Amino acid sequence: MSAQPPLPARVRRERMLELLRDRDFVRVGDLAARFEVSEVTVRSDLDALERRAQLRRVRGGAVPRAPAPPERPFEEAEVAAAEEKHAIARAAAALVTSGDSIVLDAGTTTTAVAHALANRDDLADVTVFTTSLTIALALESAAPRLTVVVTGGTLRPKQHSLVEPLAGLVLNAIHVGTAFVGCNGVDVDRGVTNVNLPETEIKKLLIARSVRRVVCADGSKLGQVALAHVCALDEVDLLLTDERADPELVAALRETGLEVGLAPLAGDSV
Repeated sequence: MSAQPPLPARVRRERMLELLRDRDFVRVGDLAARFEVSEVTVRSDLDALERRAQLRRVRGGAVPRAPAPPERPFEEAEVAAAEEKHAIARAAAALVTSGDSIVLDAGTTTTAVAHALANRDDLADVTVFTTSLTIALALESAAPRLTVVVTGGTLRPKQHSLVEPLAGLVLNAIHVGTAFVGCNGVDVDRGVTNVNLPETEIKKLLIARSVRRVVCADGSKLGQVALAHVCALDEVDLLLTDERADPELVAALRETGLEVGLAPLAGDSV
């Protein structure tokens, strides 16, 4: 064994993934010898990476994970983890006060945030910018307490969202207090990611034009890495997830310095 101290777990796991990207299979014994750690430690590393959906464990080692699933239509995604999304929505809506200006990204969790905001009779003089037709409709009943500004742009029917060209014209002309952003993945190493490119570009604009950036993602998205990079974790002020999120993943995200809020599932549905 080498006299050198062992690599930190995070670095060791990333290097294991690098090896796996070049091969179809890695063996526990080979990894133990390469990184000069016990096979028990290697199995723990591989288990942790599997929980983050970065590989698939098989007998004796690990293989690359299956390709990411395709983008789901809004109506299909809306019913997945619905209770968790409603909990996150209540927590997000509680961050808004009268007189605020905010922007709501397109997505099922942010649409739940819109419903939670519409249900808050105490709010007044709130301006909400959005790239989502479903969010605009959800907030319609709250007018004139909430002023809703829809960006315009090219319609993506799958998500009822508006993207370039034209959406950026409005977003580049504003400067708001808080952006509530949805995503498909939040990972310690890869940051915030999303499944499709057109909406990713809009998310980047929302983040750039806001003072406070709040990412809303249920626990199933932690440790996931989707196609397109949205932003690094140090560009996020708060991650709102649900109390059922994997504690190990939450702890790893907090170790980066990211503030993570766990929304309780108790209470009335939005």
